[in-house]
Amino acid sequence: MNTELARFNMIEQQIRPWEVLDQAVLSLLATVRREDFVPPAMKALAFVDTQVPLGEGQAMLEPKVEARLLQELQVQRHERVLEIGTGSGFMAALLAHRAMQVYSLECRPALATAARASLARNGIGNVQVVDVSAAAGAQGLPGEAPFDVIVLSGSVAALPRALLAQLKVGGRLVAVVGEEPIMRARLFTRAGEAAYTETDLFDTVAPRLEGFAEPTRFHF
Repeated sequence: MNTELARFNMIEQQIRPWEVLDQAVLSLLATVRREDFVPPAMKALAFVDTQVPLGEGQAMLEPKVEARLLQELQVQRHERVLEIGTGSGFMAALLAHRAMQVYSLECRPALATAARASLARNGIGNVQVVDVSAAAGAQGLPGEAPFDVIVLSGSVAALPRALLAQLKVGGRLVAVVGEEPIMRARLFTRAGEAAYTETDLFDTVAPRLEGFAEPTRFHF
């Protein structure tokens, strides 16, 4: 496989048509080696418009989804970021190139270990992958709060208020919210001490993050 041609085609045929036009984001996707974060058995899928299985029921989001979320967040170099759901570590790598510091929470030790190794191989030193229990992700990382940016790299039924409370005023949070077959990527912005705005971005489907409350189901 011609890796550089595949990367170029991913950007031009998948990501640009999905309204990702921020040149800084496009340049970053051309630079950060996505193939280094894909499990060895899945290398052929590194640049394909699909979710890449990571094992343990988890998957990398499609390249266009990662790119669109990154564009919408408008991360700045002085900012501190919290990611919930490290997965492969690729989104953390993208965030690290834009931010000052990234904390990334992962409840699966094998994924956390693999992500640390991939980040180290790519010379990324401003990401701290934090091992947490499955139930702890929904609590965020209050000891390091407040954050300028919070990213949920997976879907949740509803967004916990505890995470919004860990944003600085002016801070942004992106999450995929809802249940299959209808989920929606949303951008939340903290407009004041007790004021938040919410913007729908696009429809998609993403793997569930563990530890977040699910709606009660009634059986008749």
